[in-house]
Amino acid sequence: MMDPAMKAAQRKLAGVVMGRPGVVGTAVGMSRGDHCLKVLISDDRGRNGVPREIDGYPVVVEHTGKIRRR
Repeated sequence: MMDPAMKAAQRKLAGVVMGRPGVVGTAVGMSRGDHCLKVLISDDRGRNGVPREIDGYPVVVEHTGKIRRR
């Protein structure tokens, strides 16, 4: 089960970055063996203004390309 504080931090991150050009989503994931928050981007415009951390959790930008519904 996910830590409720991390899930709350993801919601906060989504409120900050969603709707910006190039941002397609947020996620909870792993980076270098540690839990982190991720900002998923379709292109480099999504990198602009992404915070380094939210509520003490590191934020990592991951280039996924466009995400499409099947």
